[in-house]
Amino acid sequence: MTQPPGFFVGTEMPTAGWWEALWPDPASVLKSVGAKPGMTAIDLCCGDGWFTLPLAKIVREVTAIDIDPQMLDVARHRLAESQVANVRFIVADAYQLPNVVPVPADFVFMANACHGVPDPVRLASAVRLSIGRGGEFAIVNWHQRPREETTILGEPRGPSSDLRVSPEQTIASVMAGGLQLRRQIEVPPYHYAAIFERTE
Repeated sequence: MTQPPGFFVGTEMPTAGWWEALWPDPASVLKSVGAKPGMTAIDLCCGDGWFTLPLAKIVREVTAIDIDPQMLDVARHRLAESQVANVRFIVADAYQLPNVVPVPADFVFMANACHGVPDPVRLASAVRLSIGRGGEFAIVNWHQRPREETTILGEPRGPSSDLRVSPEQTIASVMAGGLQLRRQIEVPPYHYAAIFERTE
């Protein structure tokens, strides 16, 4: 099947229910990777907004970006039910981030999409231009394990085994885009997070 222009490979949203089974406390994931009160943040490739809502409750302002308008509609609905008002939604290609968010953010968060990025160096370069000096880019990604080993609710979940990238591969790509690694942590049960900083 041909991938629609601008869509990353293998980044379709899962069926309802297993995000919650995988991460019942998304706020704790966000805090562990550096989301703090007072920040302006970008939820990049936000999908259905599973992390957007808790991010909005932590930081001062969130820009939620996805290329799929249907996913953004789901995210809007999720946030509308919670009466969160500090989020704006933008339909856009992730590579165009500096053009759609001209004011540098403090924090960019991207979960479960980096494995499908055709040009991760280009993406990292775009993120670098979209955060101020000292700003951070947090990537949460599936470990490079066979898909049959990453089960949720009794079934294999996540991207196909061949799409998964190691922490070392992710770090090398993002650093090639001009950001510096600050730290790497585990995000149980099947993910790692790499947190980068713009130093100049």
